[in-house]
Amino acid sequence: QVNGSLTAIDELNELEKKQVVCEIDQLLDTYCTDCLLKKHFRKEYGKKYAHSFCIEECTVGQKIKEYGKKLI
Repeated sequence: QVNGSLTAIDELNELEKKQVVCEIDQLLDTYCTDCLLKKHFRKEYGKKYAHSFCIEECTVGQKIKEYGKKLI
């Protein structure tokens, strides 16, 4: 970033953004929808704990977080 604005290199074009969103959707559909750990943690400890686990501890969640940062 230069003076708080994105340079052309840092910006994702619309096609790249759509690709990132598709990657996130594919990860969620493949690994998260029927995840037994997520279901267990949600039932035993609540939604907040399960969400935190997925973002901080799960490799799939970390990858989703990484993709999400590209969209900001």
